Amino acid sequence: MAARIIGVILVALCLSGLAFGYILIRQALKPVTQPTPTTDKIMKLPEPRYESYVSIEEALLKRRSIREYTDEPLTLQEVSQLLWAAQGITDPRDFRTAPSAGALYPLKVYVVVGDVENLAKGVYKYEPHGHELLNFLEGDRRTELAEAAIGQESVVEAAIDVVITAIYERTTAKYGDRGIRYVHMEAGHAAQNLCLQATAMDLGTVTVGAFYDEQVKKVLNLPEDEQPLYIMPVGKK
Repeated sequence: MAARIIGVILVALCLSGLAFGYILIRQALKPVTQPTPTTDKIMKLPEPRYESYVSIEEALLKRRSIREYTDEPLTLQEVSQLLWAAQGITDPRDFRTAPSAGALYPLKVYVVVGDVENLAKGVYKYEPHGHELLNFLEGDRRTELAEAAIGQESVVEAAIDVVITAIYERTTAKYGDRGIRYVHMEAGHAAQNLCLQATAMDLGTVTVGAFYDEQVKKVLNLPEDEQPLYIMPVGKK
């Protein structure tokens, strides 16, 4: 009788072991489900305005390099308008506000946010398609960016800093070394657009080119193939 009970127990153990092994095998063979990208870090910007009471001639007349700003925050509408002016899409064929050699668009635009209503401090990447902001890094990075810009106070005191970068290979792949010049020309177009838009909105900005490239790349965690070309502080006058 005892031998029979022991035999039943051993059979049960064997069967449970096989069942457990089967579960392990199924788990191992089960396809790995990739996490679904979240959209909580993507912000749709307000629609930009396409008319104003300030003429292009008046904006050209009044444009100045402004390095001192008040403590008043910018609004999301103002940020939206500035980014659209720099690289917004203006045509169903994906043409933008600034001309680009071969329509290759090597520029990227980032916003280092310090004081914007209803927008957390951090580094955001502007996505022209969709007119959206992608939260790239969290936290106020203006002080670090100012240090990379040789301690220029306007960078840390501005409500935001717009950083324009470029992927040279997008243009040089077609135009060779001449493409480097084309990229620099395009960056100037985008920066002037932003300057004139800021002037029309009675905001202050200045173009900054004095900075340590590698340090800026580190602050913004830029990809290896992106090179910073401009820092543009923006704030209320």
